[in-house]
Amino acid sequence: MEPASPARLYAAAAGALLLVLGVVGFFYDASFGSLDSYADAFGGLQVNGWLNLFYVATGSLGLLVAGASSRGYALAMGLLYTLLAIVGWGSGALHLVIGLLGLAAVTGTPSQRPKKRGSKVAQEATKEPRNSKPRAKRARQRA
Repeated sequence: MEPASPARLYAAAAGALLLVLGVVGFFYDASFGSLDSYADAFGGLQVNGWLNLFYVATGSLGLLVAGASSRGYALAMGLLYTLLAIVGWGSGALHLVIGLLGLAAVTGTPSQRPKKRGSKVAQEATKEPRNSKPRAKRARQRA
């Protein structure tokens, strides 16, 4: 499991929010008609069957990977939802907020890439620390 990080918090929180929005959105509009026909829910959130399904899928994915690869999820959802806000599919303001928060979570989370095997840094990191015990002095031999 990953240590606590902004990307992990984003994956869990955004995943839960999107999953709830998707499920509740089906109660407002469950029609799978054209992509540009929406129903208003929650006082301005635009929903239809396709968006609801998309929210459920991306939210479930976020909850699934929150402990394993949350940085990748935050990057993918940040780019995807920002692009959706620019294109104008669905609720632009919500998509922009989710997208920008995902990108912010990625920048706030350090990369956990393993070091290259042959690099000097990797070799130094794998060296065992020297034992710092003082050496015993040899006893002098008398002749």
